[in-house]
Amino acid sequence: MRTTAAIVRKPGAPWEISELELDEPGPREVLIAFAAAGLCHSDEHLRTGDAVGRLPMVGGHEGAGIVEAVGPGVTRVAAGDRVVCSFIPACGTCRYCSTGRQNLCDQGAQMMTGMLSDGTFRFHDDTGADLGGFCGLGTFAQHAVVSQASCVPLADDIPFEVAALTGCGVPTGWGSSVYAAGVSAGDTVVIFGAGGVGSNAIQGARYAGARYVVVVDPVPFKRDKAIEFGASHVFASAAEAQQAVVELTWGQLADHAIITVGVLVADVVSQAAAIVGKGGQVTVTSVGRSGDEQIRLAANGSVVGYQRRIQGHVFGMCNPLYDIPRLHGLYRTGQLKLDELITQRYRLGEINQAYQDLDDGKLIRGVVVHEA
Repeated sequence: MRTTAAIVRKPGAPWEISELELDEPGPREVLIAFAAAGLCHSDEHLRTGDAVGRLPMVGGHEGAGIVEAVGPGVTRVAAGDRVVCSFIPACGTCRYCSTGRQNLCDQGAQMMTGMLSDGTFRFHDDTGADLGGFCGLGTFAQHAVVSQASCVPLADDIPFEVAALTGCGVPTGWGSSVYAAGVSAGDTVVIFGAGGVGSNAIQGARYAGARYVVVVDPVPFKRDKAIEFGASHVFASAAEAQQAVVELTWGQLADHAIITVGVLVADVVSQAAAIVGKGGQVTVTSVGRSGDEQIRLAANGSVVGYQRRIQGHVFGMCNPLYDIPRLHGLYRTGQLKLDELITQRYRLGEINQAYQDLDDGKLIRGVVVHEA
């Protein structure tokens, strides 16, 4: 079948809208008609070359839609089911899935190539080139064939636009606080970056019972939204936040610093390490430019002497099959704000403008709404 998609052909080039040929689903694969796709910064990292992937590639790794067909051996979903796609697949049987760490599923090894488990691709362009879907998905296509391991059943009362965001940004941010950082009641938490992921880190910290949730972001719009999502204090710079945290904690400093900025740089890691006290933790959610070093700390003064921890993670340490429906439940009962994350909706042909808006600090989260 033919489908329309936004693709990256080479680093630094704009998103290109193209007609592609899409194969039928193979064994344990699913054909999805996407209704909505989230505009995550990770896709822009792929386009700019900050992240290195196999090109050309179909973008998009946050998406929700309807299963149109299934291949042989599919048991998780059926034709006609509503689904949200997790950007990390969960096969359920590898070492990591079977020990409760679905976010580290072995099938995620091909996320930067889009290759499916049989070593082949389902998208093809008119030159004969094979294209993968980013993270094995490619939600910037109206239709895609994905592994059933990437599919999470979606209840009828959860809107597709909201559900799409729970495939990556929402659990990554929320889990940054709840799981990766392990925020506890009464903690002081500092969050660097209040975009789509940071806004959910704020909500996660509040859900976990943090006393103070301090946000650092240079964009006034994002600082205003941070208060809406539960921040107790907002600042434009790390220096302002540092002074406030000293005063709030009587010099003890923060228990946690969580980094969710758009592009990770070494200065932010140093600022985060300086703002946490003895036994504190810096949780690194953001990614930086490939080839750069982002963590450069003096062990004696910054890590060993204060017994500080530096923790990286994937997907907020969430388990997709459990945590995505769990987050939907919190949304359903009004304990998690998801509608408020969506700043602007776009058509697929407006994707370059959408990412310009993101780079300009105008969005918490943009959503592509696919035409039926």
